[in-house]
Amino acid sequence: MTEHEEKIINIIERTLPGVVSIAASKNVELVEKDLMKMGMDPRMFEEKLFGEADKKGDVSVSGGSGFIVDPSGIILTNKHVIQDKEARYKAVIGLPAGKAGENKYYDVEVMGSDPLADIAMLKIINPPAGLTVIALGTSKNIKLGKTVIAIGNALGEFQNTVSTGIVSGLSRLLSAITDIEGHQQRLRGLIQTDAAINPGNSGGPLINLDGEAIGINAAVVYGAQNIGFAIPIDRAKKDLGEIKKYGHIRAPFLGIRYVLLNKNIGRHFKIPVDHGALIVREGLPGDHAVLPGSAAYEAGLKEHDIILTANNKEITEKETLEDILDTCAIGDELKLGVLRHGKNLSFSVHLEDRAKFN
Repeated sequence: MTEHEEKIINIIERTLPGVVSIAASKNVELVEKDLMKMGMDPRMFEEKLFGEADKKGDVSVSGGSGFIVDPSGIILTNKHVIQDKEARYKAVIGLPAGKAGENKYYDVEVMGSDPLADIAMLKIINPPAGLTVIALGTSKNIKLGKTVIAIGNALGEFQNTVSTGIVSGLSRLLSAITDIEGHQQRLRGLIQTDAAINPGNSGGPLINLDGEAIGINAAVVYGAQNIGFAIPIDRAKKDLGEIKKYGHIRAPFLGIRYVLLNKNIGRHFKIPVDHGALIVREGLPGDHAVLPGSAAYEAGLKEHDIILTANNKEITEKETLEDILDTCAIGDELKLGVLRHGKNLSFSVHLEDRAKFN
């Protein structure tokens, strides 16, 4: 055995007990409704649904991974792992590989999720003593070629799955589906790795050779081989600090719904510009293009306004309004250049905390 192999084995043995599975269960009747929303006939799954339901009528619906980052039982995972608000979640703490015994299931509560990143935090309601905590490193100054280890619950079935590889790309941008309704979220600044990240690995740690988490395994690209992505851990460290200090994850909030313009959309709406953010409601009952009482509402923004610039940066598909907001802090003044009925206007918006409007 080489010194390099021995070092990796030692790190895996040390960190593996701190990686948990996140198990989601849901009432059979709710699962049937979900299937119908997706255009599927629940009768096709009747044997599986009712055959696997427990005494309460609940059935397992998904699985993901997470890792313990605080002795009080705080777990880091992906937002999409716990996106179903009607499901119940448990943290499954397994025994180290090779040890006999049964997994332990613990009820968890959702502490918060990052509205601009695929990050969520859970807390074990009655945590056992002696939890293994995985130290958080830094995602700054990561070099291409750095050895990394991905740990998780591969395919929602194979617990204690470990893969190794290298950092194969930095600062990647990816659009990922984040819920069962097909909504997408842009994930920025991702770490690309060739360490195998499979469905179910989501939420597990990407670990360096110091045994520290430098990322949260988040996404795979279907149709490609040996390409996985992780969210840099520094974003999660910031969120964790805010949860501990404020009780929620703070994020600057503008208060609008918008469509990002390009040449095709501009042509469809007969708009004289091919970039910017068109303020428009989604058309749902009770929906608002500009949320009453929000910073945008107080500043005087209106539906059908087109925001062309924010803080003198042009809004495009490559640098969206959300990207610019991500560089701002609560209380900052955001200067907007707006096109309204062919006239160029300027607005100053004082950003507020998104949690105020939850």
